[in-house]
Amino acid sequence: MNSKKSLAPIGKTMVWLLGVYFMGCALVAAQTTHTISGTITDASNGETLFGASVFLSGTTIGGITNEYGFYSITAPEGDYILNVSYIGYSDVNITISLKQDIKRDVEIAEFSTELEEVVVTAEEPERAILGKPEMSVVKMNIGTVKRMPVVLGEVDILKSLQMLPGVTNNGEGTGGFHVRGGAQDQNLVLLDEAIIYNTSHMFGFFSVFNADAIKDVKLYKGGIPARFGGRVSSVLDIRQKDGNSKNFALTGGIGLISSRLTAEGPIFGDRGSFLIAGRRSYVDLILNAAGEDNSVTFYDLNLKTNYSINRNNRLYLSGYFGRDAFDFSNNFENSYGNASGNLRWNHIFNDKLFSNLSIIASRYDYDLNFDQEEFEWVSSITNYNLKYDLKYYLSDRFSLDFGINGIFYDFDPGQVEPTAPTSPVNPLTLDQKRAFESGVYISAEHKLTDKLTAQYGLRYSAFSRLGGQPITEYANGQPVVYNASLGIYERGIAIGETDFDRSESIKTFGNFEPRVSLAYLLDENSSLKAGFSRAAQYIHLLSNTSSVTPLDVWTPSGPFIDPQLSNQYALGYFRNFMDKRYSLEVEAYYKTVDNRIDYIDGSELIGQNTIETEILNGEMRAYGLELLLRKNEGDFTGWIAYTLSKSEQRTPGGIAGGPGINNGDWYNTFFDRTHDISVSGAYRLNDSWSFGTNLVFQTGRPVTFPNGQYQYEDLSIASYAARNSDRLPAYHRVDVSVNYVPKKYRNKRFKGEWVLSVYNLYNRRNAAAISFGQNLETGANEATRTAIFGIVPSLTYNFKF
Repeated sequence: MNSKKSLAPIGKTMVWLLGVYFMGCALVAAQTTHTISGTITDASNGETLFGASVFLSGTTIGGITNEYGFYSITAPEGDYILNVSYIGYSDVNITISLKQDIKRDVEIAEFSTELEEVVVTAEEPERAILGKPEMSVVKMNIGTVKRMPVVLGEVDILKSLQMLPGVTNNGEGTGGFHVRGGAQDQNLVLLDEAIIYNTSHMFGFFSVFNADAIKDVKLYKGGIPARFGGRVSSVLDIRQKDGNSKNFALTGGIGLISSRLTAEGPIFGDRGSFLIAGRRSYVDLILNAAGEDNSVTFYDLNLKTNYSINRNNRLYLSGYFGRDAFDFSNNFENSYGNASGNLRWNHIFNDKLFSNLSIIASRYDYDLNFDQEEFEWVSSITNYNLKYDLKYYLSDRFSLDFGINGIFYDFDPGQVEPTAPTSPVNPLTLDQKRAFESGVYISAEHKLTDKLTAQYGLRYSAFSRLGGQPITEYANGQPVVYNASLGIYERGIAIGETDFDRSESIKTFGNFEPRVSLAYLLDENSSLKAGFSRAAQYIHLLSNTSSVTPLDVWTPSGPFIDPQLSNQYALGYFRNFMDKRYSLEVEAYYKTVDNRIDYIDGSELIGQNTIETEILNGEMRAYGLELLLRKNEGDFTGWIAYTLSKSEQRTPGGIAGGPGINNGDWYNTFFDRTHDISVSGAYRLNDSWSFGTNLVFQTGRPVTFPNGQYQYEDLSIASYAARNSDRLPAYHRVDVSVNYVPKKYRNKRFKGEWVLSVYNLYNRRNAAAISFGQNLETGANEATRTAIFGIVPSLTYNFKF
């Protein structure tokens, strides 16, 4: 950060924020008020409910429970009816006499005791969502996710999110997801606050999230709250279940290629609970039984427990461990996985101030073993995170969020070790990199009038690339140079190295990240919302392929790689109609990203100790229109989602000279989709039978095809068109599912159901890639389409006890 940069605007912002705060204090002091606070939980299992609506009937006073089910409402002295509501649960109304501060915990019950956990349509209570200054947000529980048709019978949270506007993937069999034209590494994925670096099992066929262990899923596509930092595109905040604090329970499922089992129950009397959820595929067992030399498998384990010290203090301990393993004909072995842990302390200072202190560790690593060449390659990224978040409920019109966090990163880009004395490979250790990222934030939610509510805040983030390794110096400070005679980019000329001790900082960055959003109620059924957010991202995923692989490595910002900086603007219209049976959400957005790295033609990333010699710095932009029409009530529910969007990148030559990529012009990113249509529906025929369907249509993914060829010494050499100037054919498919609950299970504690799903019903051979080559027999040039899936039926038995 430029140290000469004026801080006056920031200082004015802080002074104004404090002025508003003290003005709010004066207004509240002018009348006699009291506070009611407590926790909202599920009556059947004691799970806290995130996003439950808590209001005083007949007033506009109320709020939403936080991530731990806590609420706090301040109102003038008097008698009220406290209304608590949550999607899929029966409303609760409690008469209260607010003549002093009150603590009131409330349990609410589900509509149904069938196997489904919550009937979800991805929305919060109407009166809360319309007036809440929160937009570009998708909130989902697990019930709808479990009812959607899936590939190979494995419920997948990420693929369910991709049925909503602005979220897509990079094709079948690919990992991760893309949000509003952003890259995969621009998404911050959190599982109980721990960073998950690779979200896929089996190279993208499944996600790492076991739906039986998950309670809440919230995706911020824009308008990211100030408490989140480190990514420029989105935040996916996933929370594990706490565990059933009422009764011991077993939940599980048996599918064609994997099975899962979850156990949960109370411990320490009624003061705590636990959850253990395991999942494993048995493709390797099937292949071995068939006499195959290949082996493919994955597993994951979710753990969580909590203990209530007293009414104001609770401890949580959670963890996740997952791994994939592949063995191809005993010649090549690959394994990769995530591990994370989090120790949290919730503390309620008083009825207005809530805090959460977290100590978090997270690690992602991969291991390659080449048996024939007799060497092993290992790489990893590890981080340790300390964060402290507080929320202060000043009044029914004003609340503050503030906090601080620090993350230490350890990047191990790769080590090569011979596995036998006869190995022709020499040992190699790439430079280990270390970094420290910190952030401090303050954010206010302020009800300015009965119709206008604002959420505004400021985050300051800092990042230091720490020493402990040498930094290469280049002639004229250019790690990449343009060779005009050959028309290509080449590595710069190394002229020396600068050594940095572990106690030194190689380079430091700092950024202010303002966030603001507004919600204006047009009437009781409609509202307008607008938002702006600025975010900084200091770590980068290195991948010059169209789909991310487990072998891609993360690298920190430093002397030659600047942090990515994004600005996103959004405007939306929200409406409920036909007595709230239907709802409509329309959002337009525009997003820019500075310092987005791109790769020169022929770049080599694997085993590369000087990444700066393979990249150029560019910029991105993405803009679009999103529409979501939902039917929320009745035997038939579902939605239609449509996204019209554009995602482009521009990379000039910069200090390296030359024309840059595509002559420095804007070109499509790998994840650009002009049209994206998703239709999802669910129909409940009776207590035994229900049906689901998905329809998906997407514009084909951008690719680069050859546009000609020439002969050189009897070799046929292809020439290529501009980068990403072509597209694969359009992608489309239809999925269906049938759920059957036998009558004998309806009124018993043991409940079971059969789920039959068919993925890609009409057997569409969607192109994952198109390759070009010469037929050796005919000499003709040919294009070959590669498809991952045709029609895929699956059968799963789910149970709950």
